[in-house]
Amino acid sequence: MQAVIMAGGSGTRFWPASRETMPKQFLRITSDRTMLEETIARVTSFTEIERVSVVVGRIHEKITCDLVAGMPVRVLVEPTGRNTAACIGLAALHLSRISEDDVMVVLPADHFIADPGAFSDTIRAAAEVAKTGAIVTLGITPSRPETGYGYIQAAGEKGVSSGLKYYEVERFVEKPDYQTAVSYLTKGNYLWNSGIFLFTPRVILDELRNCVPELYDGLLKIDQSIDDGNYEKILEEVYPGLPSISIDYGVMERTKNQILVFRADFGWSDVGSWQALYELRSDEYDSRGNLVLADSMIVDSENNLVYSSTDRKIALLGVDDLVVVDTPDALMVADVTRSQDVKRFTEMLKRK
Repeated sequence: MQAVIMAGGSGTRFWPASRETMPKQFLRITSDRTMLEETIARVTSFTEIERVSVVVGRIHEKITCDLVAGMPVRVLVEPTGRNTAACIGLAALHLSRISEDDVMVVLPADHFIADPGAFSDTIRAAAEVAKTGAIVTLGITPSRPETGYGYIQAAGEKGVSSGLKYYEVERFVEKPDYQTAVSYLTKGNYLWNSGIFLFTPRVILDELRNCVPELYDGLLKIDQSIDDGNYEKILEEVYPGLPSISIDYGVMERTKNQILVFRADFGWSDVGSWQALYELRSDEYDSRGNLVLADSMIVDSENNLVYSSTDRKIALLGVDDLVVVDTPDALMVADVTRSQDVKRFTEMLKRK
């Protein structure tokens, strides 16, 4: 099995710690390792390190290469971000040169998994199904009416692999409003879209040819350039002009072939905000519910998140429910429940 880690990203949701040059996947926010390092370690539980590819933007090439230095990891560089369909297509054309029929699992670099063992078991079970030529995805059993995720509507049960059931996908659904999300939770057959997919290079390249032919034609030119010895030149010329479209919209919502979904429950989070980080690290709270990731003094304060990438001491007195983020050039203090809105700061900075 090949593992393809998508490590693109713009770095807006964890401002001021994350920036365009330092997005979330390169931060040490879920442990003492970066999220990319955590993801690499996670996938090596079901495949060899030599079978791991990281797809990254040009702007993040150096930091990625520094992180994987000494590891036999393949780093594939996108001249510019063109969304997940192009990212996956680029990886697939490279992997097809190794084997067109070796399953590739595609996953984001910046997600959190609480139970790596269950995750590995689910991936192995899904890979057995993907070997048959199916497109397989993992759907997360929802625990709340979440409006920040896309959903997968599961239909009837199709089979069992390694003791795990999988289902036919009825449809992929965009992020819902709150009342719709409540109805999805009640119905029980709607799953969070994890963004994790399994298929062979042959299958996904065929799907791109049928569903997004303009993108596929560009990939063919890039593929031919490998044989012609001018890969970097053609990549720089062709890739920025590829259609910018997600794999969900480009393939999953257009394919005429069946898509299968495993109902997964391994403590998944896309860690989409400072509040999400606060909630997933609940086992590290102090006696008053504070998550302290900094040198700090906290007095008569509850349910705060304190994070710093500096040596400055942070002192809190008589405050509750805040997220405090200190970096060398910016300090943010916000209501933790408003942390989804930090992108407003990045939008303001762009206008300056």
